[in-house]
Amino acid sequence: MTCRAPAFLPLTVDAAARLDAGPLLRQALATDRAATECWTALLAGCGTPARRDLAPQLRRLSEATSVHVGRRWWFAEGAEHRRRVAGAQEHLEDAIADSDGQEFALAFVGYDHAMATAVVCAHSPVHRKVGERRA
Repeated sequence: MTCRAPAFLPLTVDAAARLDAGPLLRQALATDRAATECWTALLAGCGTPARRDLAPQLRRLSEATSVHVGRRWWFAEGAEHRRRVAGAQEHLEDAIADSDGQEFALAFVGYDHAMATAVVCAHSPVHRKVGERRA
């Protein structure tokens, strides 16, 4: 039987890999490792540095995303995506502060979705706002 580590950013890692975005992919993988360490610390009830180290990793991933999609898009057409990522990140940081493993896991689902959506939408031929559908 093989044991696999949990994956907290499968959508983001996949999007970065499919777009051949090396720096973004490396940061997403580093953030995923930090999330695994934080998750382990939360489950064990430990106050290890892993719990403090995740927030800076999340900020570095946002910065790498901003660079990859282009700051102009990130702060203009992608502003709603940027806000969703920031809100999801805040939810994650609250879960860590509350030592709530269940909230952490749920918040990471939202964070991964928000981040991957931003990356994919930035490369979409037709940019739409979050939630907007085709006619």
